[in-house]
Parts: sequence; structure tokens; C-alpha cells
Amino acid sequence: MLLPMGHGKRRRATQRPGYRYLLKHLRQARKAAGLTQVDVAPALGRYQSFVNKIETGERRIDPIELQEFALLYGKRGS
Repeated sequence: MLLPMGHGKRRRATQRPGYRYLLKHLRQARKAAGLTQVDVAPALGRYQSFVNKIETGERRIDPIELQEFALLYGKRGS
């Protein structure tokens, strides 16, 4: 039987240090763009709670959504 890497309890992807780092920078990019979660939600066609769940790691962001956030925040999405 193979054990997960680290042989301990598996972490959810949203709890991993690299993912937490991504979320931290996503929040910083939003704030640097001068936007609130309330501003971002309609621009993405979503509710504010969607933005909050993404930023807190309650909901995982997919690559297409990440690109949408990046473009909205004035970051390169190539």
C-alpha cells in the first residue's frame, strides 16, 4: 500500500502553502487595483460570496477563473 507524500494526513489543496501563497497574492492584486470584492463580483458575473470563497480558500479557483481575475486586476494573463 502506498501512502501519500509526507506519510501523514493529506491536506486539502486549498490548505497547501503554495495555494495559500497564490490566494494572498490574489487578494493583494485586487487591493492594488483599488477594487473591493463587491466591485469584482459583477465584473465577473458572480456574487460577492463567490469572490470571498475564492480568496479564503473555501472554494478552489480554476485556471480560467484565475485568468479572469488577473485580467480584471490589470495583470498579464498570457
